[in-house]
Amino acid sequence: MAEYKEKMSQQHFEEMQAKLAYLKGTRRDEIAAALAEARSHGDLSENAEYDEARNEQARLEAEIVQLAHTLENAEIIKVDTNEGADVIETGSYVKLRRDAFNGQPEKIESFQIVGRSEADYSKHKISDDSPIGSAAIGKRLNERFEVEAPIGFMNFTVLEISLSAPAAEE
Repeated sequence: MAEYKEKMSQQHFEEMQAKLAYLKGTRRDEIAAALAEARSHGDLSENAEYDEARNEQARLEAEIVQLAHTLENAEIIKVDTNEGADVIETGSYVKLRRDAFNGQPEKIESFQIVGRSEADYSKHKISDDSPIGSAAIGKRLNERFEVEAPIGFMNFTVLEISLSAPAAEE
């Protein structure tokens, strides 16, 4: 089975590379210094400061491995903003109307469909493998689609598709 390719923008890829460099350099050095300081306090068998530094080192190394793996399996989203956006794809900005359901009123929301590592609902970025994101991929303007969620079935209509951020959201 083919390995999952993490789709992400060039900007997010570069941010993750910078974070990895920081973790491998500065952060590793900080933890090494904390370990050396804790070792200088003597008996390691009853040294809580040393134990905490070792635990922090283990967490750091796990994060480095995960981040490196994500970057190795990254697929940079190539968005040609000169082309018209007629189909939703990863990287698209969309405006969707959710029909009323379960006592909830109709709602219009704008999102960017992004890879899972870039998703941040508070910034209106939803993952391409989230229920709404995966259902929206491949849809066209004015097309309706249904999403099954834990709270029930939701129906959406595609109101807008763009390859660049709307002016109000930039």
